[in-house]
Amino acid sequence: MPAAHINRRTVLLGAGAITLAVACSTERSATDTVRTTYGPVRGKRRDTGIAFLGVPFARPPVGALRFAAPAPPAPWTETLDCTAYGPTAQRKTMGEVTTIPEPSIPGDAILSVNVFTPDPAARGLPVLVWIHGGGFVAGSPASPWYDGAAFNRDGVVLVSVGYRLGIDGFLHMEGAPDNRAVLDWVAALQWVRDNIASFGGDPGKVTVAGQSAGGGAVWALMATPSARGLFRAGICASGAVAQPNDRAAGLAVADLFTRRTGVPATAAALRALPEHTVLEMQDALQAPGPGSETVPMLGLAPFADGTLIPEATPALLKNGAGGGIPLLLGFTRHEFNMAATMLAQNPGAAAAGPIAQAGQGVDMNAYRAAYPGADATELAGQAISDTIIRGPSYQVAEARARLDQPTWLYEFVWTSTAPSFNGMAAHCLDLPFAFDLLHAPGVTEAEGTAAPQALADAMHTAWVGFVKDAVPGTNWPRYTPDTRQTMIWSNESRIESDPFAAQRPIWT
Repeated sequence: MPAAHINRRTVLLGAGAITLAVACSTERSATDTVRTTYGPVRGKRRDTGIAFLGVPFARPPVGALRFAAPAPPAPWTETLDCTAYGPTAQRKTMGEVTTIPEPSIPGDAILSVNVFTPDPAARGLPVLVWIHGGGFVAGSPASPWYDGAAFNRDGVVLVSVGYRLGIDGFLHMEGAPDNRAVLDWVAALQWVRDNIASFGGDPGKVTVAGQSAGGGAVWALMATPSARGLFRAGICASGAVAQPNDRAAGLAVADLFTRRTGVPATAAALRALPEHTVLEMQDALQAPGPGSETVPMLGLAPFADGTLIPEATPALLKNGAGGGIPLLLGFTRHEFNMAATMLAQNPGAAAAGPIAQAGQGVDMNAYRAAYPGADATELAGQAISDTIIRGPSYQVAEARARLDQPTWLYEFVWTSTAPSFNGMAAHCLDLPFAFDLLHAPGVTEAEGTAAPQALADAMHTAWVGFVKDAVPGTNWPRYTPDTRQTMIWSNESRIESDPFAAQRPIWT
């Protein structure tokens, strides 16, 4: 197939103009065209359907729009070639090496969606809207691990979302709406509501899903009144559900930003600063400091602003965020245990530092009782994993079950054979199984060469079933206070009753 070339198009945006870099295929016969509410778009035909990449759902957040609520795209009449991923909000990855391949693509038009459809001419297909992870400061919707091929094969439309990150998305600042990234998620879901039928999807059968920070996004959206009615079910994989933070935490991060950078946390002060300067300030904000001078690992994250998000997670657990919205959630066995291993091997390991802080101050005697036979490094790693992901997710399942809200819980315990993962079921390793993409780039490096296709078949089937019918299958019962039945994903997956009885005292 001929190589793609770049066509630069200037789009008028009110007070000025933005030049968008649009990838153009030189082979027109391999594409199909769909009309959105803003203009026609051309996608690229693939074996499993058609991919429409980098479709704008809002104007580029630059200039006067940099810290504003997302604005609708300027309509266009000429067909927009959407055959290559658009720009990403991520300008640099969280580390030199990340488990998930996360491309950073330059450009301003970061508020876009990637739509993978089996057939735009279809009618009423269920829809999975995917929100990527990355600690709310990184991550990329252009990852090959988020490709919709297997979902298309099984009759599901997949939409992945680009959104503002870090300071641009989450820092409280005077003169700007709070939780701008959450506004981006809502705007993307509104775009899906208004446009997905043109891609073969049913706007009444939308499931919103995400992993890590993306799972936290799902939980935050369940607490966002303006998102109600935009999706009917949620999937929260290893989600950052300790967020939304409370309002005091959001204000404290803004105050620390000003003290560390000398720049007031206002839209007026930050809007004119170059992007690289703001990223340097973000690094300064997140650098370690003494005591309360250190921002929590997920300090730049959704918080209860009292308007868009009325309540923080403790209140949501009590009051039942999402009401009757079905929720499938879970975690891996060793989420962040590698951080403790890195610190044990290299006490000065910078990459492990921010994560390892989360495990400080726990009762290690309680962990010895909960994880008998584990050595000191394993216990430290489990404390980190349980504090950040596993314990909060369990609390969500317990709280929803007490309120009789439809909930399904899982634990992913299959362990990688890749040398770098040291026999762990680590954070992110469940995604290639859920997406049925064991041959995607980077999977072998993370999973090893023995990743079982049967496990991918089972996990992916459960996700497809949940997206189609809001239940993951007849062999996976709801999580209830009486039996606490949980799916254990492994070489021989099974349902276990109350598998976390030993951990419950420290998790709740």
